[in-house]
Amino acid sequence: MKTYCLEVTGDFACFTRPEMKVERVSYDVMTPSAARAVFEAILWKPAIRWQVSKIEVLKPIKWITLRRNEVGAVVSVRNAQEAMNKGSGNIGLNIEDERQQRAGLFLRDVAYRIHAHFELLPDAGENNTPGKFLGMFERRAEKGQCVNQPYLGCREFACDFRLVDTAQLLPAPISETRDLGWMLYDLDYAKPADPQPRFFRARLENSVLQVPGWDSEEVRG
Repeated sequence: MKTYCLEVTGDFACFTRPEMKVERVSYDVMTPSAARAVFEAILWKPAIRWQVSKIEVLKPIKWITLRRNEVGAVVSVRNAQEAMNKGSGNIGLNIEDERQQRAGLFLRDVAYRIHAHFELLPDAGENNTPGKFLGMFERRAEKGQCVNQPYLGCREFACDFRLVDTAQLLPAPISETRDLGWMLYDLDYAKPADPQPRFFRARLENSVLQVPGWDSEEVRG
C-alpha cells in the first residue's frame, strides 16, 4: 500500500503521558496515536485503518510551562438518559463550579514529518477499493482540506499540515538520538466499552522514531 508523508507544524503540542494523573506532561515526541489522528482528520472511513510507520522530528525539542483553566467534570450519562426519556432536563455544567487550574509541561515550536499508509479492513465491502480512498486522500491533502482541524495532542493546539513528496530532496531531521522509554502506542477498541492502552519501547535514532506494526511483538498491552 502506498505510504504518504505529511509535514505538520504548530506553536504548541501536548502528547500527554498517561501515568501523570493530575498535571499534563507531554512525551518528548509525537505519539503514533496522535499522528494517526492527523491522517484521520483528513480522511476517515469505517472501511480503512491508518498505520503510522515513521515520525521524523524536524525541530529541536523545546519545552514550555503553562497554567490553564480546565473543566473538572463531565456531563452525567444518567442525567442525559433521563432527559432523553422525559424530553427535557438540565444536562449542562456550570463552568464556574467545575473550573480547575492546572499546570502543564508542553512542547513548543514543533515540526514533524509523519509517514503512514492505510489498510482495508476485512469487512470493507466490494465497493471499497484502495484506489478509491487513495484518490480521496490525495485530493484532500493537496488542497489542505480536512474533516476537522488536525491538532497536536490537545484540540486547542491546532496544527498546519501539507502533503510532501518523499521522492524529492527534503530537509534532514535534526540530529538527536535518545531512548524515549515506554510510549503510548494507541488504544485497542476490541472491547468498545473498555478500550485498553497499548505501549511500545520508543527510541529516537537521528531524530527518526520507527513505529512498529499494530500486530508486532513490540506492541504490548
